[in-house]
Amino acid sequence: MKIVDANIVLRYLLNDSDDLSEKAAEILENDMVFLPNEVIAEIVYVLEKLYKVERRKITSVLLELFEYCNLEVSDFGMIEEALKVYAERKLDFVDTLLYAYHKLGKYQVYTFDKKLNRLLESTENLYE
Repeated sequence: MKIVDANIVLRYLLNDSDDLSEKAAEILENDMVFLPNEVIAEIVYVLEKLYKVERRKITSVLLELFEYCNLEVSDFGMIEEALKVYAERKLDFVDTLLYAYHKLGKYQVYTFDKKLNRLLESTENLYE
C-alpha cells in the first residue's frame, strides 16, 4: 500500500500546477493509496488557513474524494463524523476528530479546550 502526503492531495484538489496536478491525478485516480488521519488534518488546515476555503466546501470535497474506491482512510466513520462537525462548528479539525473518537469510539478525552469540553459534555448527556 502506498501513502500520499498532503501535497499530492492539495495539488489534485486545487489543480494549481499543471505538471504537479497532473502527476497527483495520476496517483490518486490510478494507484491504491492510503491517506492517514494526520495527512487529512494537514489538508484541512492548509485549505482553511492558507487557501481560505470555506469549511462546508472542505468537508464536501474531502467526503467526495474519500469515495474513490482506490483511496483508503484508516477509519472512515471517524473522519466522516469529524468533518461533519467541523463544517458546522468553530472548532479545529483535530478537535472535531477527538470529538468523533469520543462519540463513536466512546473514548474519554481530556482537554483544557473549553469549546471542545462543552461539545464533549453535550455528548455525554446523550449516554446517560
